[in-house]
Amino acid sequence: MTRRVYQAVFLLSIVAFTFLFAKEIKGAANLFPHIDKVAHFGIFFVLAIIMDKAFKLPLYAQILLLAGYGASIEIMQDALPYRQASIGDFIADFAGAASYFLLRVIFTPRKKNPYD
Repeated sequence: MTRRVYQAVFLLSIVAFTFLFAKEIKGAANLFPHIDKVAHFGIFFVLAIIMDKAFKLPLYAQILLLAGYGASIEIMQDALPYRQASIGDFIADFAGAASYFLLRVIFTPRKKNPYD
């Protein structure tokens, strides 16, 4: 896929995930404890993948932007009467994004130095 396609997918993902984070969730919380943390981790792992493919930004900038989005989501949830903000959710957001970038750094082959 081209970078433009990834950018469109990223935009659509941000809109869809923001809607889901704002939506009142009933019943899903009973599946197992801390399912919301798993959802936050997974969503931000996926967002990190898409963002990495969509934009040519330094790694630290991508992590900071995703962390800012995670913080914004928690502020939005705090303002909604049927949702609550959670530091744990923010930590799960950051951990999801950071996990992708850590795996990328570990598994991306390094360019060989032509002078060796």
